[in-house]
Amino acid sequence: MRIPPIQCLLTFEALARLRSVTQAADELCVTPSAVSHRVKQLEQIIGTKLFGRADFSLTTEGIEYLAHVREGLGSLQRFPSAGQTPGRRKLRVAVTPTFARSVLMPRLRHFVEAYPEIDITLQVSIPLLDVVAEDADLTVRFGTGRYADVEHTCLIKDEITPVASPGWLRENGPFSQPEELEGMPLLRSPLEPWRTWFAAHNLDWPEPSEGSSFNDVGLVCDAAAQGLGVGLVRLKLAAPWLESGQLVRLFERNVPSPHAHYLCWRTGTMERWECATFADWLKSALN
Repeated sequence: MRIPPIQCLLTFEALARLRSVTQAADELCVTPSAVSHRVKQLEQIIGTKLFGRADFSLTTEGIEYLAHVREGLGSLQRFPSAGQTPGRRKLRVAVTPTFARSVLMPRLRHFVEAYPEIDITLQVSIPLLDVVAEDADLTVRFGTGRYADVEHTCLIKDEITPVASPGWLRENGPFSQPEELEGMPLLRSPLEPWRTWFAAHNLDWPEPSEGSSFNDVGLVCDAAAQGLGVGLVRLKLAAPWLESGQLVRLFERNVPSPHAHYLCWRTGTMERWECATFADWLKSALN
């Protein structure tokens, strides 16, 4: 089992002692939500429920674990260099553009609040081509998951569906059957070929070879929102456009995408607690 981040252990000890999220947050100089998140992360890492009830009384396992945590923290406090202010940690993450805007950014504030000692830098990577900054600690890749050069874990899978702007749909729709899209302008992207959707609906159509093409899902959404045609998008990435009403779905049925988003890293990276902490947080935030 991987050793939990020290921040999680300190938070657990403070909450067990004070039995108040607010008081623990004040003592640790973090937000109450950060306290809750760290305790949840610790329980996930060790696979044990530490608190039994709303009054923060400890479970039997929690009482036993607290003794070990206090022993370990006491040893660290007695170390000669104890008392020095630990330096801030730097974390560099390369992320695909639309995943960053639609999925990561709406959640990132919770990570920053929970771990204010980590300075995170986001860099843009290019999907499928896997063009990333070489100095990135962690990389979010979009593809099939066959990455022999790095260790990786699946973050999110998604489903695809055709979308268009409300204005375009009023002029050209409505559509009740997939076959009715024949002859309509289909926006193209190598990130999400139409053949997957065609095959799921038993349409023996070739991949569109004409019309506008975009190498970013966000650009496909923008183009469809501007009335340029029908875009094939992943629901989780297109959520901001769908929720705002800029895009509407043409059909109710969803089709699983053959690709997914994966978090990738070089061997040894997870030995750094800031990398392991971000990875654990991101997987938890997306579940």
